[in-house]
Amino acid sequence: MVDRFDCIIIGGGIAGLQAAIQLGRYKHRILVIDAGDGRSTLCRSYHNILGYPEGISGQALRKAGQEHANRLGVEFVHGTAAKIENTGAGEFLVRMEKINTAFQGRRLLFATGVLDRFPPFPELYPCLGTSVYVCPDCDGYETSGKTTIVMGAGDAGANMALAITYWAEKVIYINHEGTPVSKQLLRKLTEKQIEMHEDRISSILADHSCFQGVQLKDGQRIYAEKGFLAFGGNLVRSQLAGELGVKLHHNRHILADSRTKMTNVKYVWAAGDIAAHSEQVTIAMGDGSQAAIWIHKSLVAD
Repeated sequence: MVDRFDCIIIGGGIAGLQAAIQLGRYKHRILVIDAGDGRSTLCRSYHNILGYPEGISGQALRKAGQEHANRLGVEFVHGTAAKIENTGAGEFLVRMEKINTAFQGRRLLFATGVLDRFPPFPELYPCLGTSVYVCPDCDGYETSGKTTIVMGAGDAGANMALAITYWAEKVIYINHEGTPVSKQLLRKLTEKQIEMHEDRISSILADHSCFQGVQLKDGQRIYAEKGFLAFGGNLVRSQLAGELGVKLHHNRHILADSRTKMTNVKYVWAAGDIAAHSEQVTIAMGDGSQAAIWIHKSLVAD
């Protein structure tokens, strides 16, 4: 017999957890399916969240959210959704990867998020959110008055380097993959006195969570106090939504109504980084709450 829920949330990051809490407060039966490998599992400190001026880690936020949701009766399953079927009767059947289990839901919320493309240097991970960053709107402020290395590829890295000049005292751009940079951006880099290197990075210089710089393939060491990553080509986890017929933006983010967060497919919502024009923890929280409110309205209307 298949377990039946009022709403199944695919993704247990910040947006998914906030939606689960709100729906739990409506006393609906909610299931969160979480693979446990999203952005919020990696960030050691968010600095732009109301009430946390000293920062809070993604893991701490997730733990608090899970405990809060558990107290409201929300159920969790660790794993990856492999396939979702629209039964055509206002129900969705979610089949799991690797385990012979399926769940049925009256409503569906995608909060599957985005995975950043990082170079394969394990030394970077303890620094994420503390001295190495990916979002200038979130963490550009942390580079104020600092020498900052932007590790990236082509135009994506060049644009990040230019953005960081708003705060940083000195910006150095390492075009790690040697991807061509447009003439227009090269001119702007020169105008902003941004030092650019085309050589590949051989290793990251760091003392646990404290980024110190990079060593290039030619042996040169470049020192800095802060780092930014901008390689482009992030993985947008919208494949399952697309297979359901959900409309996607050209960059594969899910298109959802700005007011309700519902997609073009009836009874399917999207929230957080997976939705177009998001990619902020505080926006993900708002998206999750907003989607949950409208999911509740639709359940009550039925």
